[in-house]
Amino acid sequence: MAALEPRDNGVADETRSRPVPPDEDGTVLGRAHRALTVGIVSVVLLIAFEATAVGTAMPVAARDLDGVSVYAFAFSGYFTTSLFGMVFAGQLSDRRGPLGALGGGIGAFAAGLLLSGSAQVMWVFILGRAVQGLGGGLVIVALYVVVGRAYPERLRPAIMAAFAACWVVPSVVGPLAAGAVTEHLGWRWVFLGIPVLVVAPLALALPQIRRRASGPVEGTDAPPFDRRRIRLALAISLGAGLLQYAAQDLRPLSAAPAAAGLALLVPAVRGLLPRGTWRAARGLPSVVLLRGVAAGSFIAAESFVPLMLVTQRGLSPTLAGFSLAAGGGTWALGSWLQSRPWAEPYRERLMALGMVLAAAAIAAAPSVLLPAVPAWTVAVAWGFGCFGMGLVISSTSVLLLKLSAPQEAGSNSAALQISDGLSNVLLLAVGGAAFAALGGGNVAHATTSAAADGASHPAAFAAVFLPMAAVALLGAWVTTRLHQHPETRR
Repeated sequence: MAALEPRDNGVADETRSRPVPPDEDGTVLGRAHRALTVGIVSVVLLIAFEATAVGTAMPVAARDLDGVSVYAFAFSGYFTTSLFGMVFAGQLSDRRGPLGALGGGIGAFAAGLLLSGSAQVMWVFILGRAVQGLGGGLVIVALYVVVGRAYPERLRPAIMAAFAACWVVPSVVGPLAAGAVTEHLGWRWVFLGIPVLVVAPLALALPQIRRRASGPVEGTDAPPFDRRRIRLALAISLGAGLLQYAAQDLRPLSAAPAAAGLALLVPAVRGLLPRGTWRAARGLPSVVLLRGVAAGSFIAAESFVPLMLVTQRGLSPTLAGFSLAAGGGTWALGSWLQSRPWAEPYRERLMALGMVLAAAAIAAAPSVLLPAVPAWTVAVAWGFGCFGMGLVISSTSVLLLKLSAPQEAGSNSAALQISDGLSNVLLLAVGGAAFAALGGGNVAHATTSAAADGASHPAAFAAVFLPMAAVALLGAWVTTRLHQHPETRR
């Protein structure tokens, strides 16, 4: 399949709206972009380290706080509040630039880590994750707007590849460091030790963002603040939270919050995502849909990998987290591959391949529930799956910026991230409900032998992984919808 080629389709590129000085036409580490690149990449590096470290510590934290039955909430709580943060950041960035959203997001992210790290009960821990998610939603959209404004189009694949490369070192060091800290100092220090590290990259990046990307886009009037989108963002976060609650509380009474959640969620999603997203309309709507299908299925499955290895195969938190370490390197490799100039004509084929690899990895993961299958099988499978995700995730970001007018980059980036975060919430809710229904909440004290005796425990994990593999395979079909027909271009 041919990728979207540069063309005059009525969509103004950022470099057309603001002249780019000659010295800015180099590389992402050239003199003009070096400080900005190092600063924002460092922010992503810290977020990546936190994600890999928290994933390693989460099974121990959940058991210590007697919260394994609501294990999925610790992940989905982050994504639920991030939905509001994404929309608010998109609105703020399109009107005033991304500086405020980025600074506020980093502050909320750090505050959430401190709250979770000091929690004495599981619901306070989840609240901290929710505050952290609000900050993460602000940060990720602000960074996309920075890329769209401060880098010419030809450098954007490279900076997206650099973002992906940030996961290499954390994916290797993070599980080992977090596992060692969890086992010798306690899981709380995995959360409490990260906030102090954000000061240096902020000091480096913020002056450059202020110079290059502050205020509205030059040559355009700042659009008015869309209060309707903010209301829809609140509705989508509240609706997603109610659905997640209903999924974890499997009683007849939970039908009421589930219905209320759907009533809030459906119109809000229709108002915040591009028209035609849910029917995979060609072009931008399918790009947004693919991001959700890919990220939601893979992250929902990945969230349960450490818990499965700790409770079903008796691995330590360090080894369970390290089983995912290779994925950071292969994810970065896939992202680097899509950034090569020769790959542009084959972008959609590479994305289809990526979704097939992700689906295969998710389907292979529960094979380790069989005692005869080595535990390292997950590490190998996840390496291939992450390579596929590297091809897909970075490419959706590149395509979105190509199809977005400069003054719409914030809103469209928010839509992309909403699709990502909402899919994570919904699929974690579905997976968490299936996990709880089949006895997953009883695995807190399981050992390898106990798991072998209780068939409900392996079934609970299989009920998470296999449906997610089917969703990922659906994403391979969505990649056939990314290319616009000639008659739809302008």
